[in-house]
Amino acid sequence: MSEAQDRRNFSEDYLADRAKFVRLETLRLTRIAGAGHYSSTFSAAELFAALYYSHLRLDPQNPKWEDRDRFVLSKGHAAIGLYPVLADLGFYSPSKLDDFTRLGSAFGDHPDMKKIPGIDFSSGSLGHGLSVALGMALAGRMGKRDYRTYCMLGDGELNEGQIWEAAMAAGHFQLQGLVGIIDRNQLSIDGPTEKVMSVEPLADRFTAFGWDVTRIDGHDLSAIMNTLSGLKPAGTGRPQMIIADTVKGKGVKYMELSLDWHVGNLVGADYDDAWAEIEAGLQPMEKEDA
Repeated sequence: MSEAQDRRNFSEDYLADRAKFVRLETLRLTRIAGAGHYSSTFSAAELFAALYYSHLRLDPQNPKWEDRDRFVLSKGHAAIGLYPVLADLGFYSPSKLDDFTRLGSAFGDHPDMKKIPGIDFSSGSLGHGLSVALGMALAGRMGKRDYRTYCMLGDGELNEGQIWEAAMAAGHFQLQGLVGIIDRNQLSIDGPTEKVMSVEPLADRFTAFGWDVTRIDGHDLSAIMNTLSGLKPAGTGRPQMIIADTVKGKGVKYMELSLDWHVGNLVGADYDDAWAEIEAGLQPMEKEDA
């Protein structure tokens, strides 16, 4: 058993704390950079925490371990929340993030797999990740390795045709070791996904392409962990898709489902107030008046 596996912690309280850590570090790193992707990262915080602290097969002391699970962050602009997790796990010193996005730093708005240990995919323009993950899963099959390949997708990038080409190919090749995770946070930079270009009925669409689909609350750690623990091993069978219903901006009330915070920069009292709200923990969404 690797050191990373020894460090796994299945306590929901611990994972909730690590999700809070993702949000707080996103605030801190955004202040260093002068701008950052708050809301797209906040929606994925529980997913990052569950995957990296209790599920993925990884070894920080051996980032290129051939039998590690692969993780492709197709929505690469959320890397600001992933970098602190990798540092916390020991892939590199947390101090390396203190000059985030500054000249000479390895850590940019999107991740670079050639510069950052623990990163498997260099992202940029959205829509490419599932195709890359498909290739990794095929390589695992050809190499007779049993790792899984995970790909986290944004719901806005589902408008890209390349996503559906990869989805069709994964079903055709029966890549059971390929696990997609859609951060279904309801907004893209251009507006609500269902107004920009509807992606629903999302589960039916992936099912039609030959995937097994599970839909969960992407902020419910119990649901996330139960779903991850129930995944089938790599092998020949239907690829697996998790649709995680989330709230863009989750954790700071005025950011939740707001188009104003895809990119932003909090300063002064606004920064302090957001920090305090995240520290207080997640609160239920307020229902709109009928």
